[in-house]
Amino acid sequence: TLSAHGYVGWDPHPWLTLGGLEIRIGLMLDPLTAIMLAMVTFVSMLVAIYAAGYMRGDRGYWRFFSYIGLFVFSMTMLVSVSNFVLLYVFWEAVGLCSYLLIGFWYEKPAAAAAGKKAFLVNRVGDFGFALGLFLIWTTYGTLNFHDTKGADGTVTSAGVLGQTMLAQPERYHVEYHEADSQDSTRSEKGSKVLLAICLLLMLGACGKSAQFPLHVWLPDAMEGPSPVSALIHAATMVTAGVYMVARCMPLFLASEFALEVVAVVGALTALLAALIALTQTDLKRVLAYSTISQLGFMFLSLGTGSLLGVTAAMFHLFTHAFFKSLLFLGAGSVIHGLGGEQDMRKMGGLKKAMPGTHLTMLVGVLAIAGIPGLSGFFSKDEILWAAFSHYTGFISWIWLIGIITVGLTSFYMFRLLFLTFYGQPNEKGRPEPHESPSIMIIPLILLAFLSILGGYVGIPESLGGHNAFHHFLAPVVAVFTVAEGAIQDTNHLVEILLMAMSTAVALGGAYYAYQVYVGQPAHAEALAQKLQLLHRLSFNKYYVDEAYQALVVRPLRSFSGLLWRWFDEKLVDRVANGAGDIFFKAGGLIRLVQNGLIQQYAAFILVGVLFIMGYIYLN
Repeated sequence: TLSAHGYVGWDPHPWLTLGGLEIRIGLMLDPLTAIMLAMVTFVSMLVAIYAAGYMRGDRGYWRFFSYIGLFVFSMTMLVSVSNFVLLYVFWEAVGLCSYLLIGFWYEKPAAAAAGKKAFLVNRVGDFGFALGLFLIWTTYGTLNFHDTKGADGTVTSAGVLGQTMLAQPERYHVEYHEADSQDSTRSEKGSKVLLAICLLLMLGACGKSAQFPLHVWLPDAMEGPSPVSALIHAATMVTAGVYMVARCMPLFLASEFALEVVAVVGALTALLAALIALTQTDLKRVLAYSTISQLGFMFLSLGTGSLLGVTAAMFHLFTHAFFKSLLFLGAGSVIHGLGGEQDMRKMGGLKKAMPGTHLTMLVGVLAIAGIPGLSGFFSKDEILWAAFSHYTGFISWIWLIGIITVGLTSFYMFRLLFLTFYGQPNEKGRPEPHESPSIMIIPLILLAFLSILGGYVGIPESLGGHNAFHHFLAPVVAVFTVAEGAIQDTNHLVEILLMAMSTAVALGGAYYAYQVYVGQPAHAEALAQKLQLLHRLSFNKYYVDEAYQALVVRPLRSFSGLLWRWFDEKLVDRVANGAGDIFFKAGGLIRLVQNGLIQQYAAFILVGVLFIMGYIYLN
């Protein structure tokens, strides 16, 4: 079926019918799905080519690529299905694949622990997501995205995100308790149920897309192979949460407070992760916190609920896939060239030894920093403009957080570049660096070109462009956000001034990083000593993991220990051991009869025969 808003669906016979619940195995294609499919499949292809060289010689080579194939399949299906049940199925499949790939080198205790941590933290978010789906079903009576039509073309069932509901947004506040009589009470309770649905969906997104407070699994996921890091961070798992919120935007638009929660969580996550990345010394962990921060940027934009905000978030997701996969694969090339070393303090001076890796990573750093002319500049400034033009009142400071995050991002990314490739080489205890083979460099070159050119599909009107990305996505987004023409009424002069401001902040961050880590390297240690408390907080990741250990892990471990001692040892063990003792003692009695003495067996037979004969005689 083809709708006026670009939706193409394939909806065959029902898969599962249980009471009033009908689940169809259906696929859909609209501009939002098309963008995700193009990004996921292309980046995954380059990562797979790169991995063929990176994983060569690993004894789990076959297992790695079977997991990768399942991962990509799960993600492509996640963005293609047309109902919440199948979305949840592939949502969990992506989580399973991430567990398998993060803990791929399971012989390493750190890798096995990281895989379990990712799995368990995501269970928290996924539990909330599942509760949200239960509420959607009990509230709206369907789990389909779009309307279901009969043979005559009439709508037989209104989908949660379908045209019938979109034409009457007040239906999202449908009363959950039909017994209530007062309209105001029904409306109030309906709004509370809708808010609960949105917050539970957002909890699921926080788990998958590593937003505060469920962000702690993503940095530890760096224990997996570098191609896995690139795939998780750029094209698959962490993008699922952003996609899900964008897809469910009609629900969030009907609940203003839920949108504010999305924006605030995104802004705080972007700032917190950027502050942590400033002091990390592990090459891949810096990029991990960078991913968390950039995803926060996307949620910040989604929280506007506007056409510009939603398209800007998806545009940044699109460009981020290119430069972030480039940076992770470049980091993998550095680690490969140094025999597994990931500590940036033991690097330096790799520019000459690894020229291809250096040039491509330079492009990636320039793109993520938002330097004009590269893809990150266009998508980042579109998000800032959406935030500036939308947020008012008590959350008007969100735009300011965005600007600060831009400066921090530029600083820590150029810090990564300078510590790795510039300055004096730290040759103590490290192998001789070497450039990676061509099978690893070619994907880096392709991603570098896309990191430069990818942003030109979204040149804003204020710079004389057509913003093709916005207009391509508008048919599916405009139906539940502001009118298509609203973007044309913006003040282009103010937008250009904001672009100039954010560019100046980004260049300032890059210049200060150069002064600290190249111009006066000794100044970095002096600065850390001067800001000792702040440095300690940042280096220790603001003790979020320690807080979880103190407030969640240790109490649960203590409680489970007590439960184990009482329930398992005193109840289960006693019942099990008691049953064993009964049979053991019964067996001992039977053993007295089966003692192996033939004379005793003959005596038993004789006694038995006499007993039978006596019984027959008496009867």
